Amino acid sequence: MGKLIVTEFVTLDGVAQGPGQSDEDRDEGFEHGGWQAPLAADDTGDDVMFEQASHMDALLLGRKTYDIFSAFWPNAPEEFPFTRLLNTVPKYVASRTLTDPLAWQGSTVLGGDLAKSVAALKDRYSELHIIGSLNLLQSLLQLGLVDRVSLWMYPIVLGSGKRVFGDGTIPAALHLADSHVYPNGTVHLTYETAGAPTYANMTFE
Repeated sequence: MGKLIVTEFVTLDGVAQGPGQSDEDRDEGFEHGGWQAPLAADDTGDDVMFEQASHMDALLLGRKTYDIFSAFWPNAPEEFPFTRLLNTVPKYVASRTLTDPLAWQGSTVLGGDLAKSVAALKDRYSELHIIGSLNLLQSLLQLGLVDRVSLWMYPIVLGSGKRVFGDGTIPAALHLADSHVYPNGTVHLTYETAGAPTYANMTFE
């Protein structure tokens, strides 16, 4: 079975809502859209992001992230490293309202039972990636379908907004597979899921 790999841009207090644009996601009155842009301008991790993404065999998106991506990437400048990758890789969007065929080439609506549909994709592809798509991610975490979490953590706190690990997240142990600190204070953390947490009492000799 393949792996489901999540990439999220997140604040120190865990918020991952609307990183790219002011009007990207205003759910629940969120007013901090576009918080990532001033920090990403000095980030030196673009090559790492693309190198990791280049291993994806298919891309899974929630409806909102799909709408943002499909409005931009089909007409994005060819010199952008992600343009060819995202336009050619098979894409699946989890939605109850969208129907095939979709305008963005290579896109398919993922219907039916989410757990069975995603499990089938993991059987089909070695690396199934998900970017953003916070609402969908909550469901995938609850279903225990996530294998790796790549967090790009930026030195900012917002105090409100959707979080990567929101209410209802199933307790899980994680193994830190890789980490790197960039000059602007961004920290890249890659975690592999490692089963259920263990518990013990702190003791002092």
